[in-house]
Amino acid sequence: MRLATRKDGSRDGQLVILSPDGGHCAPAPVRTLQEAIEHWDVFAAEALAIDAFPDALKPDALAAPLPRAWQWLDGSAFESHGALMDKVLGITPEKTGRPLMYQGLSDRFYGPTDDIPMPDEALGIDFEGEYGVIVDNVPMGIDADAAMAHIRLVVQINDWSLRALAGPEMKTGFGWVQAKPACSMAPFAVTPGELGDQWRDGRVCMDLLVDWNGVRFGAANGAPMGFGFHELVAHAARTRHLPAGTVIGSGTVSNPDFREVGSSCIAERRGIEIVDEGAPRTAFMCFGDRVRMEARTEDGRTPFGAIDQRVIAYQGA
Repeated sequence: MRLATRKDGSRDGQLVILSPDGGHCAPAPVRTLQEAIEHWDVFAAEALAIDAFPDALKPDALAAPLPRAWQWLDGSAFESHGALMDKVLGITPEKTGRPLMYQGLSDRFYGPTDDIPMPDEALGIDFEGEYGVIVDNVPMGIDADAAMAHIRLVVQINDWSLRALAGPEMKTGFGWVQAKPACSMAPFAVTPGELGDQWRDGRVCMDLLVDWNGVRFGAANGAPMGFGFHELVAHAARTRHLPAGTVIGSGTVSNPDFREVGSSCIAERRGIEIVDEGAPRTAFMCFGDRVRMEARTEDGRTPFGAIDQRVIAYQGA
């Protein structure tokens, strides 16, 4: 099952269910994705019984599948990315055997074709291609095996970053605020079963194709996550209940052969240049730049649809 949210002037939009071919949709039996995830078993049974899809799907009219969430918890589960960034920054991280994770802004997720307002080009505007999951109610202290059953939907995310602010905030030891504006989501949230063999061991085993201003920038695969999503969910729930609608991200999708397959963020490309050449050559984004992200299965399907967005100057309220 694939779900999307149509813009209708409200904060949370109208949830729709996609036809098998993805070209049409039908109104869901509940108004919003938040309602669906809170009553998932009842919702799923009613949604799967729908067999008529009367409305043509209009991609430009879609919001993020979940336009706002109770929590957004982002991991850093790709070891190749973390190791490179630690080397560039001269950091020797403490080895804990636990995932890295922070809690970010969740009162909005940009839709897949929304323009992205940023305050200043000098802040180091960067995209970050990720995968994510949306869970139902997760009890505190759950183990990873049991957590797998609470993953109801899988999504594709662009976790925007302002790199000039990230370093100073990291060095405070107190986490990110200014360096992490709102994220974007691809148009379709999909059930894990919809991904078939591309969902394995809590991982999205698909290439994430990233194009910057029409030029291929990266095609890293999601399989090499150091921790699967079920393990990230269990980590997040160690000391708290997770409310239905919590979104958990993978961190920047990265592969050990990043020099060959490319990167899912500019910071990684710059890190490679620093290691190989002594200094970065690739600049961060400018106003008017466009980034496109589209995860693709081995047989060419694109179950999440595409994020295709332009960065613009913030003009005020």
